[in-house]
Amino acid sequence: LTRVLSHDLQERLDPFLMLDAFGSDNPGDYIAGFPNHPHRGFETVTYMLAGRMRHKDSHGNEGLLQNGGVQWMTAGRGLTHSEMPEQEEGVMEGFQLWLNLPAKNKLCEPWYRDIQSENIPEFSTDSGILVRVIAGHSHGTAGAMQREHTRPVYLDLHFPSTDGSTFEQTLPRTHNAFVYVYRGSLDVAQSEQTTTVPIQRMGVLNNDGDGVVLRGQANTRAILIAGCPLHEPIAQYGPFVMNTREELVQAVDDFRAGLMG
Repeated sequence: LTRVLSHDLQERLDPFLMLDAFGSDNPGDYIAGFPNHPHRGFETVTYMLAGRMRHKDSHGNEGLLQNGGVQWMTAGRGLTHSEMPEQEEGVMEGFQLWLNLPAKNKLCEPWYRDIQSENIPEFSTDSGILVRVIAGHSHGTAGAMQREHTRPVYLDLHFPSTDGSTFEQTLPRTHNAFVYVYRGSLDVAQSEQTTTVPIQRMGVLNNDGDGVVLRGQANTRAILIAGCPLHEPIAQYGPFVMNTREELVQAVDDFRAGLMG
């Protein structure tokens, strides 16, 4: 597991709180899974590239996250959940993104949706790039999820087997954005500057211009993520993300009192 987006980038990449990239073909690395644990005040977006994980939570939701699928969970006022592997061999690989909630929605009703791979909209560009639109919009294609306040864009880009294919994405100047390369290598062109982002590295985009141009090596794969910042205080204690220390103390008290299941 690699923590790609860590605590020190939360303000710069608001509304995103964390991004973990996980991957292994050694069952010893993943067989223990993630037993029951709590969350409050944000959303988790888990994108499974390969493998099978069973989700169960204290709000009565259950689902199977598998190859190419997404699990979108709004913790809201709080719940406990588990994510346990349903495989004993083979590759398990994917991402978990934490997306903040605005202050007025932090204590909303918990919510959960499983999005199977076949229900994620896709399109191919003229240069042969496959684009999976998990959230937001790209080139006229609406993603599987939309969010009013943070307006996230989440794209999985699969470049073809030839070098030099390019993908352009418009982005509002207000959005904070980044790209993470999980196969191959990308040249990122923005505001008349080009930077190479190698495999297993994140490139934080600037907020100038109208978007970004990505040029990939053969068979490059990358995720492009952007969102509208909330510009609100972030107070975090482990799996609880609120706006003040007092709200964090209340979250811990509520969890200990069994109010999150």
